[in-house]
Amino acid sequence: MHRLRLTPYLRQSPSPAGSVVKLASVGQVRAVLKAVTTPAAIATMRTRLAEQPLYDRIVALWCDTVEGDLPALDGGEVTGGWPCRVWPADWAERRTRLLAESAEVTRHPRSNFTRLRAALVACETDGRALSARDVGWVRRALANTVGKHGAPGSAQRTALREHELSVVAQPTRAAMAAVVAARLDAFPDDGGVPSVDEVAVEVDGRTVPDSITAKVERALEAPVEELVARNVITSGEVLATVLPQITASLLAANIEDPALSALYGQTYAAFRRRRTLLLLNLETQVRFGELPWVAAVEPLRAHRRDAADAARQTLAQTTMLACTAFPHTILPNPLVSEFSALATQADLPLPLVEEVAADIFTGTFTTKFRDDAAVASRVMAGTLYARYYDLPETWSGRTTTRWGRKVADDFAEACVARAAEARTGGAHGVAANGTVLEQSQILTTHNLAVLVDALGLTDRLAAVAPRLAGEALSWAVRRMAVPAVHGHAALVAVKNAAYAWRQGIFFLSFCDPETQQATIDWLRPQLTGTPVLPAVNGLAAIVAGDRFDARGTVPSGRRWLGWSTGAHWALNR
Repeated sequence: MHRLRLTPYLRQSPSPAGSVVKLASVGQVRAVLKAVTTPAAIATMRTRLAEQPLYDRIVALWCDTVEGDLPALDGGEVTGGWPCRVWPADWAERRTRLLAESAEVTRHPRSNFTRLRAALVACETDGRALSARDVGWVRRALANTVGKHGAPGSAQRTALREHELSVVAQPTRAAMAAVVAARLDAFPDDGGVPSVDEVAVEVDGRTVPDSITAKVERALEAPVEELVARNVITSGEVLATVLPQITASLLAANIEDPALSALYGQTYAAFRRRRTLLLLNLETQVRFGELPWVAAVEPLRAHRRDAADAARQTLAQTTMLACTAFPHTILPNPLVSEFSALATQADLPLPLVEEVAADIFTGTFTTKFRDDAAVASRVMAGTLYARYYDLPETWSGRTTTRWGRKVADDFAEACVARAAEARTGGAHGVAANGTVLEQSQILTTHNLAVLVDALGLTDRLAAVAPRLAGEALSWAVRRMAVPAVHGHAALVAVKNAAYAWRQGIFFLSFCDPETQQATIDWLRPQLTGTPVLPAVNGLAAIVAGDRFDARGTVPSGRRWLGWSTGAHWALNR
């Protein structure tokens, strides 16, 4: 990097207002559309189809030299008349013209086209230059093409060529992409499009392919809910890339000066696009408010109540959207960062925690993990989730200092002790770290309980909980039915499926017992070809009132955890 910018390149076009966002700019989408090309095989096919009328004229020229019936195939044998017996007066003139028109055509050396044209090259005025073998090849080539497609000028051959030419006349996907890219010239490069319909209208009477329309939709300016419904936002990670556009406008709303407000918002959005790093020893990257030129603006932010209320509403809506659109995945770190920014703007001191990488974990948790877990223990007390994962009722609050940060030793000790259930092999290494970190996510519900409690989402979540639980649990079962290509992929699959299972149990905890049992009954027929029957049996036992033993098992069932230091039971097929 040859230079460092302390502020973003300022937008020339106005930012979309309110909760309207876009996934990509017009300029980015235009570049993608211009890069669309026609595959070589498709281009060759279209060229061949366009050359077929020329080939038919060569066939017709040779057919005019046949005496008697045209050659035909009968059980592999060539029957009918022979070429080079009759020579029309205009034959030589037509030959010269066809050779000139076909000079640039390239075909396979053994194709009928190549053989018939080669014979034309050797035969200037009559067949004396051709050997008997050459004439035999011409006769067989005529028999092949006449037998397959009909004689030149026949209804069968004419219909075929009309269809082929209609295919060639259709614009290619690349041509359509180029037309749509040109239509985007009417919009600012750094902006978006207000509607896809006006850009993706028909091209020469042909409907624009869905694949091209999907590219245009990436520049559509619309509420996040619409982009999720359109499958433009397909995951929590993608949601996290567009949410800063909303957060930036909310943070900037507290600044009265329009120019400074716009600069502040664009600086925040640019900051969120920076590359993140994994740091050791509880170190963190520089936060937005710690930038000196941002901190200098802080006194100018009014912290209005309406802006805080808007941030709270946005946080609630986005939390519900993340849960309802992607119920099988945990909240990714970039999304947690945006939720933290919104919570701060809304004057909500929420202890939101990030997912920690197992390969850099040092065995220490800051106090916000325990704070998050304390909320989860309170909110989930007496629920299916608390019984399934044996949540503690209280926390001691023992705090020490490490690397200049307040850490929760009691929380770390609890995670290590609970992880013993997953230690079927060594007690050290990345997998051992993973078992401890999974327990931290279990104890905190990875932010779900904190968000539901602070934002008052219990009733809204309960209304859709049966569907969310079914989708998350079913996703976990289906994921385990997919064969893994190698050992590491199998471990990742088990982990992701177990995390989805945990999400499903969280949502199922907001359902009544009858719905919980009905969900299990609905899930059982999906177990064919999967190794997770013990997990379903374990869940059914907890719903019925049983408890797991110290090893996380019940008769014929067990608790499903994603990490294991040895062989995982779900992979023992």
